[in-house]
Amino acid sequence: MFFSLDGKQVHGATGAVGFEGRSDPIVVLIHGAGMDRTVWSQQTRFLAHHGFRALAIDLPDHGKSEGPALESIADLSDWIAEISNHFGEKIHLVGHSMGALTALHAAGNHKDSISSVSLLGVGATMPVHPELQEAADANDVKAAQLITSWGHGTKHHLGNNPTPGLSMTGGTQALIESTARGVLGVDLLACSSYEEAVESAENIDCPILFLLGSEDKMTPRKAAQPLIDAISSEKTIVDFPSTGHMVMIEEPDLVRQKLLAHVTSS
Repeated sequence: MFFSLDGKQVHGATGAVGFEGRSDPIVVLIHGAGMDRTVWSQQTRFLAHHGFRALAIDLPDHGKSEGPALESIADLSDWIAEISNHFGEKIHLVGHSMGALTALHAAGNHKDSISSVSLLGVGATMPVHPELQEAADANDVKAAQLITSWGHGTKHHLGNNPTPGLSMTGGTQALIESTARGVLGVDLLACSSYEEAVESAENIDCPILFLLGSEDKMTPRKAAQPLIDAISSEKTIVDFPSTGHMVMIEEPDLVRQKLLAHVTSS
């Protein structure tokens, strides 16, 4: 699906179910740094066939969306709020990693646009290892290798892809390697420099769901606790044992069930 925001072409996956003629609530799924809509392939189609218009978005300069890449979480949040304006209704947000910070900021600062928010692989701060930032800035394949290695839980390094014949870690690395030059470095810097997570969490008044991996090395489980403690609205926390940062890829079935229950009740 293609549409236009501020004169730029935006692309998103709808789970092979079009929006035309439908009035179901909209769920926008936001990917992380150096990724695109495809990380949500196991959830988008499911939501689209269970009473929602699902839109797994390509952020600017990612996937098939026009650039340039946006340089801050606040700018990404404003851009996401424009999707609500484009469709003329409030939207449910689901975000992973950089996308989780974006969804968090949007929920705290664009309240009239957001119905609920679900956060995966999130922390109150999201520091980036200097070696990773340096590799990303240099467009070095090492950046994709580091994210792939750190991003998956132990058991998922041994296979366990829900799609037979495909490598989970191989797919992650190939996706990050395909990112346009310079974009991953911009994304990672946006994550590491974002300092408003707790303040945004305190401002949220919509229902919020946390889906957190116990083996997450990129945003350790303890990093989410300040956000959980800061939120006064309705909140649900689900911890996934033996799961790393790529929660929606590592535990696709459980994630989509939890997402469906959350957006249905919100």
